[in-house]
Amino acid sequence: MSELSVPYGRSRAAGLLLYARSRTVPRALAVLFATAGLAVWAAHGLDAYVDPERRVPVVALAPLFAAAVIGSSLYTASEELDRTAVHPWWRRRLVHLLTLTALAAALLSVAVLGHASVFGPPAMIRNTLGSTGLTAAAAALLGARLSWLPAFGYVSAVYLGGAGAHGRASTVWAWPVQPGGEAGAWAAALAACVVGGALYVVRGARAEAVRH
Repeated sequence: MSELSVPYGRSRAAGLLLYARSRTVPRALAVLFATAGLAVWAAHGLDAYVDPERRVPVVALAPLFAAAVIGSSLYTASEELDRTAVHPWWRRRLVHLLTLTALAAALLSVAVLGHASVFGPPAMIRNTLGSTGLTAAAAALLGARLSWLPAFGYVSAVYLGGAGAHGRASTVWAWPVQPGGEAGAWAAALAACVVGGALYVVRGARAEAVRH
């Protein structure tokens, strides 16, 4: 190992730490763990062993809340600095988004473990990916502070009005309340995840006016 490699490694680690702190990633991690704990408690209280569909509120709404937490961490107060950085920031944004999304999906899946169920871990993972994709797209278009709003409106509307929908088309537009094995629901959620994530990674969060 050369003498220059250690300072470079330290400076890189310090840069990553500064990036994480500027995006309030530590706070987002704490809230994600708290969200997972709340989801476990809620799922346990629904007696899903009687009817697996009792898990629908947790499977639909817990990923929505986790996505809102992730969206809040996409905010940057130094948008001009991001644009003028020596190294491209898209890699950090990609790692940031992928890490929090994967962690949220893994944590929330614990809430619906147990006996085999149509609303088990696959549905929770799918909804986490889709909700986070919607939130990431909103961060790029509206700004991180309002990134939760489109996903909240869409998932809430689907939860209230689409739970009893039937037919092949409904598996696509009502993906947040579909069983875990529905191919149409997976296609819609993955499309939202990929498109929304790519939009954020390339553009970053939209600059927001600073309040005095």
